[in-house]
Amino acid sequence: MNQPRLTTTALTALRLILGFLFAAHGWQKFNEWTIAGTQASFAKMGVPAADVMAPAIAVLELAGGIALILGILTRVVAALLVLDMLGALFLVHAHAGIFAANGGYELVLLLAAASFALALTGAGRFSVDRALFARRNSKLAALA
Repeated sequence: MNQPRLTTTALTALRLILGFLFAAHGWQKFNEWTIAGTQASFAKMGVPAADVMAPAIAVLELAGGIALILGILTRVVAALLVLDMLGALFLVHAHAGIFAANGGYELVLLLAAASFALALTGAGRFSVDRALFARRNSKLAALA
């Protein structure tokens, strides 16, 4: 088995799918629910500073999802998305149990875990990060 090739394929698939899902959720907050609707929803769910957090989360999820798809600043973006999902888990979903059908945390926990994996591993071979930061003597090589 060619482990590096499988790892590259796995990281690329994870990054693309996770990026698509986050971008879709961010897009939904802007276009389907609107920022005002998202702010009201966040406030109703008890999210602190909902007026500030709703647009910040919408931007993070949309721009962060696109960044994951491209593989740019993957470790940083993924770490921010872990925090986003942990906030959603503890502030909104934990009280409802596991299953998403009941408002539970299964989806946000899975998104947090996938984001955590990318924060640890980076974007992989087929990414902007690799193209920009992979030189061994680069001070930003940890981003690749």
